Amino acid sequence: MEELILEAAVRQGIGTNKAKGLRNKGFIPAVVYKEGKEAEPIEISSGELIRLLHQHRLENAIINLKIKDDKAGKARPCLVKEIQYHPVHGNVIHVDFNEISLTKAIKINVPVSAKGDAAGVKQDGGSLDVILWEIEIECLPANIPEEIPVDITNLKIGDAIHVKDIIVPSGVKILSDPEATVLHVVAPMKEEVAAEAVEGEEQKEPEVIKEKKEVAAEGSPEEGKAKDKDKDKDKK
Repeated sequence: MEELILEAAVRQGIGTNKAKGLRNKGFIPAVVYKEGKEAEPIEISSGELIRLLHQHRLENAIINLKIKDDKAGKARPCLVKEIQYHPVHGNVIHVDFNEISLTKAIKINVPVSAKGDAAGVKQDGGSLDVILWEIEIECLPANIPEEIPVDITNLKIGDAIHVKDIIVPSGVKILSDPEATVLHVVAPMKEEVAAEAVEGEEQKEPEVIKEKKEVAAEGSPEEGKAKDKDKDKDKK
């Protein structure tokens, strides 16, 4: 697995105003978490983080944080725990790191990547339905794969690949349910054809509607007024 380097510095002061001031200066507030220790606030370059985001998949990459004036005096291997984005503008506003030990196995989710063209899709017009986009594994940090490839070339309509069918590199243990379906090929959707009218058959207006129209004509306002006038004359 590729190891990346990211420069950082200890963050002085916390809070909304401090964080806003950092962002205005081109930095992003961040926190480093380590088991058994208090969270450590740091700041990183916004431009440098964006560069890494564009060039690498950071979810499963080991990032060596070089923190300026760090008492340990060496880079800290970390994994990205969470990246927070602005809800409107979409820019990064905060990052959480988990400091790890390179000699201790960790649990992590890794994406599954379908490789090839399924026969059921290419030849029979079916479609590939992905159920699990990632699976949970356990391994040493240095053995974390960027993705887990799955060959789907021979899949026909109705065929599926389950977690137990996946082959992973040596030193990697799958923790997800072995019976869980990762992906499968489903039959093409059938289009429903609307029933066509019988040729030569005229579309007749429903009798109920006709009767309503006749009643409405007989009970029109003009006819009602005329009947009322006739009744008044008879009374006189």
